[in-house]
Amino acid sequence: MAVLGPGGVGGLLAALLARTGISVVVLAGESTAKAVAKGGLRLQSPRFGDFEVQVESATRLKDPIDACLVTVKATQLQSALERVPADALGEALLVPFLNGLDHVEMLRTAYPSSNVVPATIRVEVARTEPGVIRHTSPFAAVDIASSKGVHDRVEKLAAQLRTTGLDVKVREDEVAMLWDKLVLLAPMALLTTHARANVGEVRTSRRDDARALIWEVAAVASAEGVPADPDAVFRLFDSAPAAMQSSMQRDQAAGLPLELDAIGGAVIRHAARAGVPVPVTQRLVDELKQRDTKLAH
Repeated sequence: MAVLGPGGVGGLLAALLARTGISVVVLAGESTAKAVAKGGLRLQSPRFGDFEVQVESATRLKDPIDACLVTVKATQLQSALERVPADALGEALLVPFLNGLDHVEMLRTAYPSSNVVPATIRVEVARTEPGVIRHTSPFAAVDIASSKGVHDRVEKLAAQLRTTGLDVKVREDEVAMLWDKLVLLAPMALLTTHARANVGEVRTSRRDDARALIWEVAAVASAEGVPADPDAVFRLFDSAPAAMQSSMQRDQAAGLPLELDAIGGAVIRHAARAGVPVPVTQRLVDELKQRDTKLAH
């Protein structure tokens, strides 16, 4: 199995899979690949324990595999895919764990469409240095979309992931699966990044904005045929650990490019197609874009 991008999510998945005895190769830039080849992966996790594991590393996929887990950020996707040539991937599954909605169509134009199997993961995890991963959330849940032509292979992958201790579901409703994550992720990511504050702080200081964002994204999901209960989503928001930070918030603090287009931009684009007004989402995205532009200059 290959993991493209051994950052927080990719490093977590690669380390857990390798610990079960599955052969894993991580695909990364030269410096990260060298660091992983030398020191392996080290996971620090209250749920899975602290351990080190050796894995193969490479800058480009060469050997046959059953599946490639794509765990880079949306801002890195285009360049990262150069590490996975379509002819080297062959008939293997390509399993993107990216945030948002629109990456799936793009991947299906570059690789055999039926072999692109979207997945989502709910977890709070970060790479603290190359090869060192810190998992801080009590939850770590994976959903994988399946379809008739790849059902058996998806079930095999799900079984492998379950052996690591992850909570894994196989779903037949790909679009609903992606919206189910985005309806909570988008409000949480936009608000924590805009406020430069963790979930507990924005729950108190920006509660009206949180409510408005959740109701807006839920309305877009519903307009696209995915019934979303904003009250239930708001309860999930209220139940999240107070110290939790979004990955977008952490990227902002580190001066890294933001997944603003993949998360907030996707909501706005799909809202426009559905004719659903999303004024609070639009305001936060616009203000974050302006902030990002000022920082760039």
